[in-house]
Amino acid sequence: MYDSDGDRNVSRRALLRASAGTAALSAIGSVRAGGDDGATGMAQRIDRDCPEATLEPGMTPCEGASMEGCADDHPATTEIRSAVSESLETQYPNVDALIDAGYKPYFDTLETGDDSWSHWLNPEFIGDDELVDPERPESVLVDNQSWRSIGVMFIATSDGEPVEPPAVYGADDAEQLCSPWHAHIGLPGRFAWWFYQQTYERDFEDGDLEFPCRTPCMLHVWTVDHPESVYAHDAPPQEYRDLPPADDPDFDTDAVPGEDELDWGALPEEVIPDRLPTDLGLTGPFGLDLGL
Repeated sequence: MYDSDGDRNVSRRALLRASAGTAALSAIGSVRAGGDDGATGMAQRIDRDCPEATLEPGMTPCEGASMEGCADDHPATTEIRSAVSESLETQYPNVDALIDAGYKPYFDTLETGDDSWSHWLNPEFIGDDELVDPERPESVLVDNQSWRSIGVMFIATSDGEPVEPPAVYGADDAEQLCSPWHAHIGLPGRFAWWFYQQTYERDFEDGDLEFPCRTPCMLHVWTVDHPESVYAHDAPPQEYRDLPPADDPDFDTDAVPGEDELDWGALPEEVIPDRLPTDLGLTGPFGLDLGL
């Protein structure tokens, strides 16, 4: 990965210094592959100070969060979805626009092939003190087949530090409360956040290599139809994402939207991190299974 001055912003050595996280992920790979009890024990020891943490992907509602009152036709939901849709259409419609706006790619979901989608993270927006701002979404969700934006993920941080998120609506009525924020407690999701912090925030430069027990609170807002909810965590099924391919990108690539899946290999060198998760010895499904 390069910074604005063209210098490497993270090294393999710096990332590998946080050996606990990478060892734990390697251990889980061993567990899945062959049921290694020793690997399981090692991974569990990594999380001895994280009592709620899980080895497999997992998430938990943030404190005070609830989906009880959430409805797609509620005026507040309609308003936020409309604002997000306008923002994506006018500012962040596709990969070209995201790169120009400073977003960084992360290919981290369980789905592959026709169901694949990716998160794009903006360090500037994660590092400010704005919350739930459709003009400045911390993350944009992209369909990897059409290369088009299909939603956003707000991340509850202020100056880059986790904060308590606001309800979408109904804060004074538990039965009407809509606050669908969640945090990831599974090791893959926590690794994804750690990798982002080390690669793009350069936390290692301050000696901060701590592996988190959970991620900040996060909230999805989908702009394409979703059979579960505008705020659902998982992406809508592919049949709900029948989008025309984006125009051919301005950057140099052999990949074609709508024909080739968007992945690291389709992107220009300047937006690809110097080291990818697979370069840290994370083989098998954990090269990609790092979903936020």
